[in-house]
Amino acid sequence: MSLKKLAATAAFYLAAILPGTALASNFLVSTDWLEKNLNNPKVRVVEVSVNPGLFERGHIPGAVNFAWHTDLVDPVKRDIASPQAFEKLLREAGISKDTTVVLYGDNNNWFAAWGAWVFDIYRVENVKLLDGGRKKWEAENRSLSPIANTYAPGTIKIAAADTKLRARLGDVVGAAEKKSNVALVDIRSPDEYSGKVFAPAGVQELAVRAGHVPGAVNVPWSRAVAEDGTFKPAAELKKIYADAGIDGSKPIITYCRIGERSSHTWFALKKILGYDVRNYDGSWTEYGNAVGVPVVNLAGTVWSGK
Repeated sequence: MSLKKLAATAAFYLAAILPGTALASNFLVSTDWLEKNLNNPKVRVVEVSVNPGLFERGHIPGAVNFAWHTDLVDPVKRDIASPQAFEKLLREAGISKDTTVVLYGDNNNWFAAWGAWVFDIYRVENVKLLDGGRKKWEAENRSLSPIANTYAPGTIKIAAADTKLRARLGDVVGAAEKKSNVALVDIRSPDEYSGKVFAPAGVQELAVRAGHVPGAVNVPWSRAVAEDGTFKPAAELKKIYADAGIDGSKPIITYCRIGERSSHTWFALKKILGYDVRNYDGSWTEYGNAVGVPVVNLAGTVWSGK
């Protein structure tokens, strides 16, 4: 069977399982598609937001809530959730191997994209982002519910972590010192990149040094989205990153401050453009606090508060 016929056959059976799937891409679903599939038993909607109480005040009907700072991370060590904890979380949400998971959240899907990255690390299939997240859903005056749903336990089994999706401090230092042929993408604001500010106003996680990793190019995450919060078309994304020297010809590492904004760019580069990308979730809070690593600081800031 030709690849074209194989793809058509797969699309046919997927559409049979999920009515309306023709309106969904491999990794994104529209608000229209999701609204039509809210009662589909094979679809589980998961909110991953950062603002406390947001889910409780109102969420997409049928959604379950994953708290990024407790459910998706290890409660003791600085790490993502363990395979055992993640499997338990997913099963309690009623997720099985044949479930299509749709993630969404506030803050332009930053933490929902971070959730998608964790799902990908554990090789969970059929995971999609709601394009535009809460912002677009609410702007279109679609329904929200304060009712917390519970589901019969799922049966999903979590595979071993895919380490190729995650960058560590040593990987980033190696790229900074040109010991590896890796492109670094700093997706923070220009002021963070230059060292003018240490972090966005009001955040708690800080570093003692400001600036960026040597060799990193600055492509703020916001350049990847349209006004309504949806991702720009693939062709436009490809040009935006190519103009900064990121064309997929070599492996890429994305980073930000704590890994959530860089997950959004990881999603754009990995899922939409198909590039070889790792997310550095240690990001600037680890790198900017590490001893002995090279830093570029265009603003001349030497120390936090000075």
